[in-house]
This record gives sequence, structure tokens and C-alpha cells, in this order.
Amino acid sequence: MRWARTVLVLHGSSSKAGGDSAGTAAAAGQDGVMTFRVLVADDDRAIRESLERALELEGYTVTTVADGVQALSVARRGDPDVIVLDVMMPGVDGLGVCQVLRADGVRTPILMLTARVELTDRVAGLDAGADDYLAKPFELDELLARLRALLRRTQGGPAETSAGGSGGVLQAQGLRVDPDARRAWWQGGELELTKTEFDLLELLVRNAGIVLTHSTIYDQIWGYDFGPESKNLAVYISYLRRKLESAGAPAGLIRTIRGIGYSVTPG
Repeated sequence: MRWARTVLVLHGSSSKAGGDSAGTAAAAGQDGVMTFRVLVADDDRAIRESLERALELEGYTVTTVADGVQALSVARRGDPDVIVLDVMMPGVDGLGVCQVLRADGVRTPILMLTARVELTDRVAGLDAGADDYLAKPFELDELLARLRALLRRTQGGPAETSAGGSGGVLQAQGLRVDPDARRAWWQGGELELTKTEFDLLELLVRNAGIVLTHSTIYDQIWGYDFGPESKNLAVYISYLRRKLESAGAPAGLIRTIRGIGYSVTPG
């Protein structure tokens, strides 16, 4: 079966929002092609309209919303497959939307858009429950790649991000990772991880003792090499270390090989 991509980007005043356009997540169209639903919220009209045009040219179906209140309403009602949120929005900002959805038990993957470039600001988005972030201004190709990666991981599961092998619980020192259940523990205590964090940790543990280059990790996790200037991977590694160390793991569990990549120290 072929897969098509559908993006639902909600306009505050657009007649496309809600109603019959909501449909069923990842529903099959009349020709049997599967469609994905992505909710995107941004209060910048120029960004909404330019994204709408660009995504439609890529084959997506696009609708837009301008604030966090509308984003929460549509996310709860429309059951999207992936959500794109701008951090700075009136009413309820993107961080607030993300926190409320996670508190409600909504596990839909979330890509955060932010004009803030400091590491602490980006980590705040991940801490709120986002699965990925993209700094403004951004390249359209990068946004498309990240949407594809989030949808692929959601639909395809962890097999697409592993470096080899299959089945069974992976272990490194006191760390245990169950790819099938998508759960991880340090010394018996379960770690709360986003989809991207889990995929990254699984990849590292599956290849414990092996140095994985930046390019290899980007390709396996995001399906796209963002180049040497990207800080995306460093942010996720930092965030994984924080969660592991908070659970009692040693600081050197995930090693940095400067200029090359990262490795998990085997048990």
C-alpha cells in the first residue's frame, strides 16, 4: 500500500479547521492511499500561509490555527498523528499546550518551533514533553525531514531507528531498554522518555561500546543529516544525560568523542 502525507495546520478563522476535515487519523483515502494528519499552530500569519503553500506543493493537505487555545481544542477533537507548535503564541503558548496534552495522556509526537536559540530554552520544550524542536528561521527541507521522521517512528516503530539486531531487552551496565514495549529503566527505575529520546537511547545501547558518528545518528534517528552546525543532537544527548543522572546513572554512561560522535559504555 502506498503512503501519502497529509498535514492539518489549523487556522483560527479558516473554514478548513474542524468539521469534516478532521476525519480519522492516518485514514485511507478513496484510492486506498493512507494519509497522515499533522496539527500545526503558529500565530505568525506569514509563516502559516507560506507553510500552507509549501506543504500543499509537497502533497500535504494543510489547514492552520493561530493560538494555543485553538490548538488544544483541535488536538483533543481531531486526533492528529503529529503536532507542530510554535512556542510563542497568545493565550496559551506552545509549552503550555504541550504540558496540558501530556497531562491529559495525549502521546501524539510534537515538533516545537522556537525563535529562542539558547540551550536552556530548547531543553524547556523537551521538558514540557515535545519530541523534537526546530529553531526559527528554518529551512523547509529540514522541517519536512523532521515531520517525516516523527511520522515514520510513530507508524514504523523502533525497527527503523535501530542499527541492527532485533528482539529482546537491551542492556548496558544498569540500563535496560525494551524496544518492543518502548520502555527503559536504570537500576529498576523507569525513565520517562519522549519518542525521540527513546529512539536515540535505543540506538546507543544497541551499539554499546561502538562510537556512532553524528552523521550516523542523524541518519538513523531523523533520516536527515543536518550538518556540523546543528545543535539538535547535542541537545538531546544533554537531555538524556540529565534524565539518566537524575535516575542515578554515572555521568560517563554516554561518552562524547569530540568531533566524531557518541557512545554508550557497555556493562
